[in-house]
Amino acid sequence: MAAQDAWSGWIVFGGFVILIIGAMDILQGFVAILEDEYVVATQEGLAILDVTAWGWTTLIWGALLVLAGLALLAGAGWARWLAIVGVGINAVQQTAFLANYPNAYPLWNILIVALDVLVLYALTARWQGFRDAPGTVA
Repeated sequence: MAAQDAWSGWIVFGGFVILIIGAMDILQGFVAILEDEYVVATQEGLAILDVTAWGWTTLIWGALLVLAGLALLAGAGWARWLAIVGVGINAVQQTAFLANYPNAYPLWNILIVALDVLVLYALTARWQGFRDAPGTVA
């Protein structure tokens, strides 16, 4: 039973980290929308075509991740798959933006990708323990 509780903790941890990732994406999206000059695409490392469009995409994606995190914390089974796909795509999107180095902020992107990988581990290593935990909705 203690092993199940430990894995339940990982799932809850993953849910909260997804909330953080989503909030970071929303912030990053707002910056790209409001301050195009702050997030600059260059010819040497063009990973995005339009900074404003990338900002809206990132902002909407962040909001989707926040919703997935909230649903995951509520114990919704479908949220697991949404979160897995969501952080996977988010990691690819953040890595693509790294191609804009040195104008991008690589530590920010690397942090988000590392958090995405951590959430993927938390959600894929074991799921059954969270569904069986008391107080969760199946």
